[in-house]
Amino acid sequence: QVQLVESGGGLVQPGGSLRLSCAASGSIFSIYVMGWYRQAPGKQRELVATIISSGGRTSYADSVKGRFTISTDNAKNTVYLQMNSLKPEDTAVYYCNAILSASYSDRAPHNYWGQGTQVTVSS
Repeated sequence: QVQLVESGGGLVQPGGSLRLSCAASGSIFSIYVMGWYRQAPGKQRELVATIISSGGRTSYADSVKGRFTISTDNAKNTVYLQMNSLKPEDTAVYYCNAILSASYSDRAPHNYWGQGTQVTVSS
């Protein structure tokens, strides 16, 4: 069974930085895409950033471009989100997402989600 576990959230002042981590564990054959989503109170979930495992191409929501950086450590099956110049509007639960196949016998790509980690930006 595949599990994604986020960490690194917390309270930070506006202008501060946080680094989120998401480690994928369990039966993993191949990871195709990893990304971060967030959901603020009373709002819909939104895509923050994605990274393609093959080649490392990244994409970002307009609201975080220039401030957030997504990266991976493929050897550790871990994706990171470096968040700089944080704003109060960045406050949300951040969810790790992965599109991966679980085994050689079950290579169909499926979507997996972490449990979320709270990021609160407030002075």
